[in-house]
Amino acid sequence: MPNDLPQLSFVLVRPQMGENIGAAARAMWNFGLDRMRLVTPRDGWPNPKAVAMASGAGRLLDEAQLVERTVDAVADCAFVFATTARPRGMTKPVVTPERAMQMAREKIGAGQKVAVLFGPERAGLENEDIALANAIISVPVNPEFASLNLAQCVLLTAYEWRRQSVDVPAESVEMAGTDWASAIEMDRLAQHYEERLDQAGFFFPPDKAPNMKRNLRNMWSRMPLTRADVQMLHGVLRQMVRWKDRSG
Repeated sequence: MPNDLPQLSFVLVRPQMGENIGAAARAMWNFGLDRMRLVTPRDGWPNPKAVAMASGAGRLLDEAQLVERTVDAVADCAFVFATTARPRGMTKPVVTPERAMQMAREKIGAGQKVAVLFGPERAGLENEDIALANAIISVPVNPEFASLNLAQCVLLTAYEWRRQSVDVPAESVEMAGTDWASAIEMDRLAQHYEERLDQAGFFFPPDKAPNMKRNLRNMWSRMPLTRADVQMLHGVLRQMVRWKDRSG
């Protein structure tokens, strides 16, 4: 059964290759979407090549709605997007995938049903299909090579939907079982190095020592060190001192 999370439907209009239908299903499920509708697939339905390509997303194919006309696929929808890279001579809003999925989120949140139309691989949606849409999604691709593979277009749109649905930080760090070093731990590391470097005569001449120590501490503060990093740096210095004592 489709999941209960509010979401839009992806409509593949007259898709030609079973492999692309399967890849589209996989792309949808990668981003938590599982409502697929199919308009007269060229090679019939079900399609074993689609199942093979879906690789774990076969449930979407089993539950896909099969209809004969595009209008039947969007009959229950209050708002429809159509994906196309070509100008169609129709007066419609043209939006990026990001903006389209923002709009979809708002409309679904208001209780409306939303669908996105994806055209067949050879030439895309026909004007009769696009006439059913309320807005056009246009991907800002290279104008000299604007054609996107069906599954690629589905994946890109599904990704933008996921971005609007889940709060994902733009950057994160895998801590690998440790934590960031605290201020006191960084201070102890700085003291350890200052003491050993002082013994080694590094801070010379004496009148420049305060500034050199300040620069060293400033260097430590710029480093985003973990507790494991700090322990390793303490260990490096201790081992160097032991080696010097043994060799000296």
